[in-house]
Amino acid sequence: MKQDFFSSNNIKHVDYKDIEVLKKFLGPTAKIMSHRRTGLSSGNQRKVALAVKRARFMGLIPYIQK
Repeated sequence: MKQDFFSSNNIKHVDYKDIEVLKKFLGPTAKIMSHRRTGLSSGNQRKVALAVKRARFMGLIPYIQK
């Protein structure tokens, strides 16, 4: 079983402005990867999904990658 990225790196808050961390959880087409692929807990997966959606809305992350 994979280790949760945020608990192993002692990160308490998932920030939508931290693009480098969020890109770890996006696939090659900029889709959010499932928790089975990322190894995140369900709570952290929801926080990552919300942070990615906020970053997309703010224009920090593209919606799709070609």
